[in-house]
Amino acid sequence: MKLSQFKFKLPDEKIALYPTDYRDESRLMVVHKSTGEIEHKVFKDILNYFDDKDVFIFNDTKVFPARLYGNKEKTGAKIEVFLLRELNEELRLWDVLVDPARKIRIGNKLYFGEDDSMVAEVIDNTTSRGRTLRFLYDGPHDEFKKALYALGEPPLPPFINRRAEPIDEERFQNIFAKNEGAVTVPASGLHFSRELMKRMEIKGIDFAFITMHAGLGNFREIDVEDLTKHKVDSEQMFVNAEACRIVNNAKDNGHNICAVGTTVMRTIETAVSTDGHLKEYEGWTNKFIFPPYEFSVANSMISNFNMPMSTMLMLVCSYGGYELIMDAYNIALKEDYRFGTYGDAMLILDK
Repeated sequence: MKLSQFKFKLPDEKIALYPTDYRDESRLMVVHKSTGEIEHKVFKDILNYFDDKDVFIFNDTKVFPARLYGNKEKTGAKIEVFLLRELNEELRLWDVLVDPARKIRIGNKLYFGEDDSMVAEVIDNTTSRGRTLRFLYDGPHDEFKKALYALGEPPLPPFINRRAEPIDEERFQNIFAKNEGAVTVPASGLHFSRELMKRMEIKGIDFAFITMHAGLGNFREIDVEDLTKHKVDSEQMFVNAEACRIVNNAKDNGHNICAVGTTVMRTIETAVSTDGHLKEYEGWTNKFIFPPYEFSVANSMISNFNMPMSTMLMLVCSYGGYELIMDAYNIALKEDYRFGTYGDAMLILDK
């Protein structure tokens, strides 16, 4: 398929800049693949579509406050630093992106905090915007990490066109987040409240947790029309034995399996064996799913309403069917659904 087939006009006012007051009260569009029927619900109604022994697979990655603002030595120029990942604990080395990049050269020092209490030195150029920073900090690693994160803020995606606010510290994170390493939140999980998950448990629904550290590649623009030529960034993922046991048991006994979000779907499609069972996996994936694609594990999925020409939209179209999903997006625009990370949700059911 071609990139231009995933283009649609998304007015700015349709992009959610803030979350709903309550996690489970965003809107939910339910799309039935077999009939093409579309229903309009509230997210907590999702309970009505699943039964005892069905399984939801969640991504338990935890977002860290990756966006920092600092000053360059001598000139005092304001610099945005986006932490990507820690390269070496002992040496305090981090892989980062800087903006504006043209001003930041090897040997420059950057100062962070109102009192310039955190200092970093640029020791390498990795890409046009990428740098390796060494933070100059004496003290235990835990103390350093705490001090660094205290200076950072939640890394809202570019289409949420505002600075992070106190509300984002809680709401730009899933309630089940556990394993730190993501620089963006797996958005489909944001709709799950503690109350809803408790009601799901009471109904007998099982939970399986995988980890995929969602990266900035999710927001990178695709610059080729032929999608077979696009390469996505690698992301680190972990599927443990317990998740495999829960998912495979449900599959073998004919129960429903729901993938909560595109990161979950990419993870389980990376870690699936030839017989359609989930297998343990620890490593990296650059799996790019676009139509046509045969899915092996889940028979339903949840996704937010994604940006035009995004890899997430392509995966959702692969799962729900291109025409049906693009029609559903047109309906979502007419019916004032909210798009993006803080927006509303779609449940796609096989039957």
